[in-house]
Amino acid sequence: MGVMDALATMAKYIPTVQKPVRKPGLYERLFWTAIALVVYILMANTPLYGIASPGAGPNLIYVEIIFASNRGTLMELGIGPIVTAGLIMQILVGAKLIDLDLSNPEDRKKFTAAQKSFALLLALFEAIMYSMACRYWTVTGTNPFFECSATPLQRILVTVQLFLATYMVILLDEMIQKGWGLGSGVSLFILAGVAQRLMWNLLSPIVVRSEPIGFIPFLITAISQGNLAAVVMRGRGAGDLVGLITTFVIIFLLVYLQGMKVEIPVSSPRLRSIKSRVPLKFLYVTNIPVLLVGILYSDILVFASLSRTYLQGAGGIADILAKYDESGRLIGGLAYYLSPPGSILSTIADPIHAMVYAIGVLTLATLFGLMWVEISGLSASAQAEELVRSGMEIPGIRRNPRILERILAKYIKPLTILSSIIVASIAVTADLLGAYGTGTGILLAVGIVQQYYTMIAYERTLEAYPLLKRLIGE
Repeated sequence: MGVMDALATMAKYIPTVQKPVRKPGLYERLFWTAIALVVYILMANTPLYGIASPGAGPNLIYVEIIFASNRGTLMELGIGPIVTAGLIMQILVGAKLIDLDLSNPEDRKKFTAAQKSFALLLALFEAIMYSMACRYWTVTGTNPFFECSATPLQRILVTVQLFLATYMVILLDEMIQKGWGLGSGVSLFILAGVAQRLMWNLLSPIVVRSEPIGFIPFLITAISQGNLAAVVMRGRGAGDLVGLITTFVIIFLLVYLQGMKVEIPVSSPRLRSIKSRVPLKFLYVTNIPVLLVGILYSDILVFASLSRTYLQGAGGIADILAKYDESGRLIGGLAYYLSPPGSILSTIADPIHAMVYAIGVLTLATLFGLMWVEISGLSASAQAEELVRSGMEIPGIRRNPRILERILAKYIKPLTILSSIIVASIAVTADLLGAYGTGTGILLAVGIVQQYYTMIAYERTLEAYPLLKRLIGE
């Protein structure tokens, strides 16, 4: 029995959510979606029992956005184990290291079951690492494993809480995806996290270093003090005018670009008079490359944070991972250069950091875009086979899949590279200018909102015209 078979078999013994016997109505599905969102928000604001402090780590805002997590709460791990397991397994399948055909329903079922088991194993590993690294307590010596202020019982309790919270997130995601709700739990929780960060940067009255974090409270304070120039640019993590303008510009730009399409003319060999067009989105890979880069960076940041705890006495080796100043602010190391600047002032203060971050995101996003097209069935060869199966052809071109593939490749490959670079450039620009919710967060949020709008419009149409359900087989 291979690893995939073992993971898929393990999933059979894990309690899961059953599909509804009948498809619930739109408002019932919205109700269960809202319930899942409320449960997630409650968990994201429930502190872990038995900890002394929330813990620390580099660039927490970026990690929290990507993983929909919240430090020191039941959602410490967030959706991290789920998306990390999915990313690793997608890469293994795409590289043919795992022999699965995801277009085959049986293989797809095995892949989904194995991914669930792998996510739980990752959650257990991370939960143990967080506890053993003495993340939430005081290290009384140089070795966090043996010299921690926490008792063994406290560590066990925190490990169990983190693991069970991740399992609850998996159940909520399954509940939504299996037909009880709309969309997916992962997307819903990411959207909630981005929305919370946007509201935090805009409205938060919390005072840090004698200044409110939120832009509007700070604007009121600046007006009362007659210091309007200060609202234009502020430090990292605080809302300012440049970040607010950047956020709205990025949102409108994304909505516009996602509506653009490149159309390929096709016709039927039997009915030559009937011609149509195959629309390809201008942003062909949507926000997937930036999401994959975000997942990779976030995993590296979390690993650097945990590993540095064990290397406190190793001097230079620890600084390679993450270097802090006397106030505990991240100023160097791998974690520093993988994290976005977060504000225009930080970009100006350290242009080398901004350049390294931008080049890294652009390069990896392009590579991930090319990889994703191949493993997700969006490649020229897959589209050519689909076109042939549907009985359509490109006028003037023989119905040969290889010839169609060469023709489609002239559209798809440039679109893949160009769209990957465009979405990565938008995310990087937003991060350099300090957009609220980070550039990656805005990209994900806009895409998720549009998906929900499309799904709700589709469901409302089916309910308004019941005959359509019969025509499409529902």
